[in-house]
Amino acid sequence: MYETFYGLTRTPFARNIPTAELYNSVMVEETLGRLSYAAERQLFAVVTGECGTGKTTTIRRLKDMLDPGKYMVLYLADSKLTPRHFYKGLLEQLGCESRFYRGDAKRQLHREIELMKGIHRLEPVVIVDEAHLLDREMLEEIRFLLNFKMDAQSPMALILVGQNELWERLQLQSYAAIRQRIDLQCKLQNLDRAQVGAYVSRHLSYAGAEHDIFSDSALDVVFQYSSGSARLINKLCTHCLLYGYQNGKRIIDDHIVKLVIQGELS
Repeated sequence: MYETFYGLTRTPFARNIPTAELYNSVMVEETLGRLSYAAERQLFAVVTGECGTGKTTTIRRLKDMLDPGKYMVLYLADSKLTPRHFYKGLLEQLGCESRFYRGDAKRQLHREIELMKGIHRLEPVVIVDEAHLLDREMLEEIRFLLNFKMDAQSPMALILVGQNELWERLQLQSYAAIRQRIDLQCKLQNLDRAQVGAYVSRHLSYAGAEHDIFSDSALDVVFQYSSGSARLINKLCTHCLLYGYQNGKRIIDDHIVKLVIQGELS
């Protein structure tokens, strides 16, 4: 559609862009470094950020970075996650049928992890996405899960990923026990104006653009509208390219971006 009009060979702001082709900010690089360290040392990490800051994308990058011959990544994302479904979901990814009762399933998971480490030499990395939706019972279960071999070692690397309200909850006195177990905390921020320009340029370059399509003034408006949220940048830029294609505009300027915002995204 608009890709041919702009001489692109790929879709620039799609969700399925390979992680190696994505724009890497300094903040994301630092976060990936911390999470790689957490995987290596089997630590407990928490990643937070506002909507659209790229938390899940960062986790996808981490998964692609980790050596599959050394790590097994287990991923859960469930707004109604209970301890029983937590163990069931992990055991199913390990190829096992979970025991019905929570205590049995927990012991079963510990055994499977021991086998995985001892026989296959794989270190488990458990990622729980949308963790700001976890209730108190589930967060307490995570604390108990990490209490392994009389608290002498962690059975896995555990990464909780959620919106900022997750960290706000963990600051409450009632969550002090689990907060004290957190080894690393990473907070993702929105992109600044210079990073927005680099982000758009990187995605267009991946798509095969041979020249700038968005003017500097257009990128100013993109930044103002999105506040540096990658998700909103993708949405707005896609709408602008569609508008430009339909109206024969080879260059997207600030006037076009404003028209799109007012007409399609307001």
